[in-house]
Amino acid sequence: MNTRLDNMPVDQLSRTFAALADPTRRAILARLAHGEATVGQLAEPFAMSFAAVSKHLRVLEAAELVSRGRNAQYRPATLDARPLANACAWIGDYAKFWGASFDALGDVLAEITTTETSMTDKGETS
Repeated sequence: MNTRLDNMPVDQLSRTFAALADPTRRAILARLAHGEATVGQLAEPFAMSFAAVSKHLRVLEAAELVSRGRNAQYRPATLDARPLANACAWIGDYAKFWGASFDALGDVLAEITTTETSMTDKGETS
């Protein structure tokens, strides 16, 4: 397990969420979901240098979301979605909380709609 400077342990799930926190890295992962790509191919849609894209790839590699092959000078990056499955499972553990919130919101909206319909039927206006 890696450690940060403040000696707090950094587990796989933490590395995954840290990597996903950056929108450029999320865009890189979205591109890699369509197949392997080189740094040059990944840099195309961004206004950044190859070096900057390489730094993002290193973060994604450290989070084990990306692996890099080696074929002479050609080093394609490939998505490894296994850490995403763990993050999804962790988030899923909290689905009951937002599900309950949506159910409560649905109840409030239904009550408002019923009240408004009742007032309209009686000819009342607000």
